[in-house]
Amino acid sequence: MNTTRVAIVGAGVAGLYAAYLLERQGIRDYVVLEARTRPGGRILSASHAPTPDTAESAGSSGIDRFDLGPTWFWPALQPELDALITQLGLARFAQHETGDMVAERSLHEGPMRMRGYATSPQSVRLAGGMAALTDALQRQLPPSRLALGMRVRQLRRTGAHVELSVENVDEAQGQRAIYRAEQVLLAVPPRLALASIEFAPELPAPLARAWHRTATWMAAHAKYVAVYDAPFWRDRGLSGEARSACGPLVEIHDASMPGGRAALFGFFGIAAQARRRLSDDALREHCRAQLTRLFGEPAARPREEFVKDWSADPLTATADDLSGPAEHAAAPAATAGEGVWRDALVGIASEWSPQFPGYVAGAIEAAGAGVRAVLGDAPYNAVKNHRR
Repeated sequence: MNTTRVAIVGAGVAGLYAAYLLERQGIRDYVVLEARTRPGGRILSASHAPTPDTAESAGSSGIDRFDLGPTWFWPALQPELDALITQLGLARFAQHETGDMVAERSLHEGPMRMRGYATSPQSVRLAGGMAALTDALQRQLPPSRLALGMRVRQLRRTGAHVELSVENVDEAQGQRAIYRAEQVLLAVPPRLALASIEFAPELPAPLARAWHRTATWMAAHAKYVAVYDAPFWRDRGLSGEARSACGPLVEIHDASMPGGRAALFGFFGIAAQARRRLSDDALREHCRAQLTRLFGEPAARPREEFVKDWSADPLTATADDLSGPAEHAAAPAATAGEGVWRDALVGIASEWSPQFPGYVAGAIEAAGAGVRAVLGDAPYNAVKNHRR
């Protein structure tokens, strides 16, 4: 049996940042358990490379990486995340918005060109994609503290400890291991945690209901990225922004990397269940046709294309996420205020952030609060004597 002071379940930005904070406090007695074979979670930056599994390899270096998960942050609104990015020495740049935007209302009339607008506060991106943040956090951690391909199947409260039953996804028979921890930081979304992990004993009913009601951000979404040699739309005075009532993409932005390749990306407006009836090749074909309508014939010939449907990712979405609302949900309580789980289990994924639930900044806020709670520096938001 493996013993540790703190077990962190999930190696997305929240889990990695929690480990980073423990390291800065001089605490080395922890482990990060990640079901995926890569760190990063919902942060995924596709690499410019010819391999077919490029979109799932977020760890490669270089400037030409394009976000299939979170894309922007807002320094003026999110100072804690901004300070971390500065501390890690990561390069950032403002989202390109110079030029006109394009809109289409119907396939029976051509797209309309209209004056663009600048977002306020300014949207900012990271050079090399948002995965530059998770890469930088991972580099701060000893490799022995991060266990990839380890899916937590059960959390069992036993006296003063929590036993974690962990399945090795690389093993043919799904070989299991047991970890024993004093405290657990849960860095996976609340609804996904309930669907994929058995809690013994069960969580308090009000807490479980609140977690189940909390939609997982990104779970209902899908994104498309087309990579080009040059941002040809800028030569026509276009910003790369577009809005469409025709689809398949409803919102499109310039995804180019300064000093790297040009790109456009868009959010699908097709519901998750409808997307499942189409192959990725069919979705790419429809997206190319739409970009050609909006930006001209050069858009029909991307060097590379990526589609990431988060609703088809079993380590992100549950069945309840496919038909539920896709907006950012209000944060539920992150821990039990009473009973056997009190002080033993704290949720730190982005959905538990009071200020920025679902955002990257929310993962930073929730993880910071969770680490302070396990160190005894501050209480976390708990549910106590609360009935719904």
